[in-house]
Amino acid sequence: MRRILFVCTGNTCRSPMAEAILQNKKIVDVEVRSAGIYAAIGSEASAHAKQVLADNQVPHNHRSQMVTVETVDWADLILTMTGSHKWAIQQQFPHAGAKVYTLKEYSGEHGSPDVVDPYGGSLAVYEETYHELERLIAKAIEKIQD
Repeated sequence: MRRILFVCTGNTCRSPMAEAILQNKKIVDVEVRSAGIYAAIGSEASAHAKQVLADNQVPHNHRSQMVTVETVDWADLILTMTGSHKWAIQQQFPHAGAKVYTLKEYSGEHGSPDVVDPYGGSLAVYEETYHELERLIAKAIEKIQD
């Protein structure tokens, strides 16, 4: 079983969308969760995130959670949305450093290590983020399955 944890800031936009996208792929022996560096525990995904997932027929059921030692230890692979998220996890959980990557880094993307945060943006901005996540996750799946 491969356990993947997606991490963003508040666990209401990017990481829940990434979690839902990967879960929807129904890959055998892959379990996925998401968490936030500064998440308010128990919040739903943002309205636009839920709308974009629904528009793309991606089922989801999300409540936000903080990154904890338990979630970090649960994961075999931690994929963050930004370089600063990666740094924060490596600082707070040094024992996990070898399994933490930005999603772009793990997917082999060059340039900026960050997935743009759609928080507070329009539905179109969330749609762009969704498509970016979908593309990056497709590349990550290839690597995971090798």
